[in-house]
Amino acid sequence: MVFKKVSLKIAMAAALAVMVGCSSSPTGRKQFAVLPDSQMNEMGVQSFTEMKKEIPASSDAKLREQVQCVADSLIAVLPEKYRNQDWEVVLFNDEQVNAFALPGYKVGIYTGLLTVAENQSQLAAVVGHELAHVIARHGNERVSTQLATSQALALGYQLSGEESPEKIAIFQALGIGAQVGIILPFSRSHESEADLLGLSYMAKAGFDPRESVQLWRNMSAGGESKAPELLSTHPSNSTRIKDLQANLSKNLPIYEDLVAQNKTAKCY
Repeated sequence: MVFKKVSLKIAMAAALAVMVGCSSSPTGRKQFAVLPDSQMNEMGVQSFTEMKKEIPASSDAKLREQVQCVADSLIAVLPEKYRNQDWEVVLFNDEQVNAFALPGYKVGIYTGLLTVAENQSQLAAVVGHELAHVIARHGNERVSTQLATSQALALGYQLSGEESPEKIAIFQALGIGAQVGIILPFSRSHESEADLLGLSYMAKAGFDPRESVQLWRNMSAGGESKAPELLSTHPSNSTRIKDLQANLSKNLPIYEDLVAQNKTAKCY
């Protein structure tokens, strides 16, 4: 076979290197995030600007005020570096059941989400989750991982000898393996981490953390996230519910203390 075993080992070692962390997330998880945050912020602002051109904002002033209140309440309990930023929150008039936050301190919420998030605490569970993606630098980590994986495979391909059907087949398999074995699990770990960080944010902001579980029950009833977990960038709804329930005991007392002080969120 033209394909050289030593070159295969080099390619695999380079691909595995993307899993070595060079920084830590807010939960202490090792990360691989190599792009300057300033560059990620520029990309986020540019993407958000394009979205605002393509998707109209909601004209419902009351809904916009409620959504802004939920976001502001959550932002107020973020680490100082983030709560002092000039966040922009837009309620998009779109039926998607979704929300997002981008580097550059941009938050987008679709009106369709409000048909599933039935109260302020359920909306806070989603918005807190999205804010967590920004704070944990998940965008940087995902882009860095994808870049490093593709570069490692490209390097291995160049070092692996002459072109042959065997070589092509092997690198196609490596590409699929990298997607399922590295990139997708990284994305699932980001989603799980954002769920737990968001749970903490919502409790500290005076939203009932138990509603995060009900939110995902609503999502399940609506048929969201039906892809097999192995091939999905998101954990299954049942996994999310289980993980959230397991962490309620850490966050419910924080919320209950605010209830006792009459300091819970009152957005709607």
